[in-house]
Amino acid sequence: MTTQTPDTGSPTRRRSGRRLIGRAFTFGLVLTTAVVTAGTTAATAAAPAPASANHGNHGGAPDLGPNVTVFDPSMPVDQIQATLDAAHSAQVDNEMGTERHAYLFKPGTYGTAEHPLQIKVGYYTEIAGLGASPTDVVINGKVEVYNRCLENNGTGNCLALVNFWRTLSNLSININAAGQDGCRQSANFWAVSQAVSMRRLNVSGGTLSLMDYCTAGPQYASGGFIADSRLPSVTNGSQQQWLTRNTEVAGWSNAVWNQVFSGVVGAPDESGFPNPPYTTLENTPVSREKPYLYADAQGGLNVRVPAARKNTRGVSWANGMTPGRTLPLSDFYVAKPSDSVQAINSQLARGKNLLLTPGVYDIARSIEVKRPDTVVLGLGHATLTAVRGAVPLDVADVPGVVVAGVTVDAGLQKSPALLRVGGRHGGHRTSADNPTTLSDVYFRVGGPHVGKTETALEVDSDNVLIDHTWVWRADHGVEGFTDTQRWNTNIGRYGAVINGDHVTATGLFVEHFQRYNTVWNGEDGTTILYQNELPYDPPTQADWMNGSVEGYAGYKVGDRVKRHNLYGAGVYVFNQNNPQIHTENGFEVPQTPGVRLHHIMTVNLSAGTIDHVVNGVGDAADTTKVGAPQYVTDYPAR
Repeated sequence: MTTQTPDTGSPTRRRSGRRLIGRAFTFGLVLTTAVVTAGTTAATAAAPAPASANHGNHGGAPDLGPNVTVFDPSMPVDQIQATLDAAHSAQVDNEMGTERHAYLFKPGTYGTAEHPLQIKVGYYTEIAGLGASPTDVVINGKVEVYNRCLENNGTGNCLALVNFWRTLSNLSININAAGQDGCRQSANFWAVSQAVSMRRLNVSGGTLSLMDYCTAGPQYASGGFIADSRLPSVTNGSQQQWLTRNTEVAGWSNAVWNQVFSGVVGAPDESGFPNPPYTTLENTPVSREKPYLYADAQGGLNVRVPAARKNTRGVSWANGMTPGRTLPLSDFYVAKPSDSVQAINSQLARGKNLLLTPGVYDIARSIEVKRPDTVVLGLGHATLTAVRGAVPLDVADVPGVVVAGVTVDAGLQKSPALLRVGGRHGGHRTSADNPTTLSDVYFRVGGPHVGKTETALEVDSDNVLIDHTWVWRADHGVEGFTDTQRWNTNIGRYGAVINGDHVTATGLFVEHFQRYNTVWNGEDGTTILYQNELPYDPPTQADWMNGSVEGYAGYKVGDRVKRHNLYGAGVYVFNQNNPQIHTENGFEVPQTPGVRLHHIMTVNLSAGTIDHVVNGVGDAADTTKVGAPQYVTDYPAR
């Protein structure tokens, strides 16, 4: 069944399964009853962008292209508000569109107590400060994402389950709800799902809610990721899973299925697991914050590249600038979607780093990153689309490469991979102290168009850090397929294949691939929060067989692996195309003392069955237990 999305002609399959169930959702209903005093606010009318906004090379600034707007604190708040309202109006329902935008704020204060700046963020939109510290840019107001309403002309079936692809970072929010209705005044709302990050934030003056309880239900949400932020009390609400890393929180309200905290000051204790289902690590074993643009005292733009750190807790900017190195923007080739891969590779070969301005880039041969310590930074969800079966991004087996803020899409012809790090027969010239890092790197197979790939993310190098990724074989899109047509057309065999040793993933979200969603063959791997949904669309059990075994586990550790750690993980099943399908295990790992799984679960979302949680252990997640997770606290049992 398809539904028409509001204000667009594109059909989008309504997300079902986990998207419609939450064990703690009664919390959201109670909270809604407690705080709603009026209906939601009316949408602000769209307005043209002010002439003083910096598009591209305006006033001597670097040319960041037509889809980057830079605000100055001297600009009238009304003009900034009108620009951002128009952007939200254009992007709020543009789930599968090609428009990409970044809105950047120079150091200073925006909005006042009487006249706050209240920002709503739509698809493929980045909101970021240009300060050296998050405290250098202050928004007196809000930065919010509300539920998206998919029925009845934008008034019904309101949820956050398809609120993907947006970014908020490097600024302070002094929450000011002046002029909003009573319910909206109760929090700064950030109701999002996968491929959305909050980084380097300093939030005060109210509550941060990860659930929009003001909009008509069902209000479900499936995020999410926060890092390097200082936050007030946080309402988790209906968020089914979430990772908070290296952050300070004043409090955390509740959990649904799988809420994970790593290196978080103020994190809840995990001793009651699974009631509530918290997983808490005192320190993050390996971390590197995402690179960010900032303006120096002379107004020049630079990129700060944070250093990798080990066993850390709390924010990186507590005692001054985040440790790392500064690169002037002149060290970057600033690419536009019209640039050829040949031109980009030529600049990389000459020693330049790469800044991808917002847009969609057609990639018919690999962008080749060969030099150690190269930075590839995307703005506004810059997207690389494979053409003629290319591997859009190929990173050599060298240390210290950082790829951040980039989305990689499969194309019409099958690619062997969408992003490859290292080579299977490389020299493994890597560094434990300077890992190659992927931050906010997202993958799609299908959705806006047909997509085909054998593997989405392939990591063959040692010492790699994956810091927040969503690897998605689309369960819905604009193609108009039935489930069976999607299964036979949008080919994605494997989501993430990790062959390197000493690879760490903090926030690994992988969904709907046709064989193993994640295969981990390297030694000494660590994953902190894993979220997986098995494919919705296998037509028959015969299509979902791994030899004589029914189905493929959502997380597979290679049979020869001796050492591996997994903290806080869930595999969900919703076989809507054939509810009789079985999957034998949610997790499949070698039975050896060095392979340890801590706080794992499976859950049934009303179709299909996962017979066991891991290796024949754990009860079945079947349709007699819809929405009720089947937990294993530790495997092997302690």
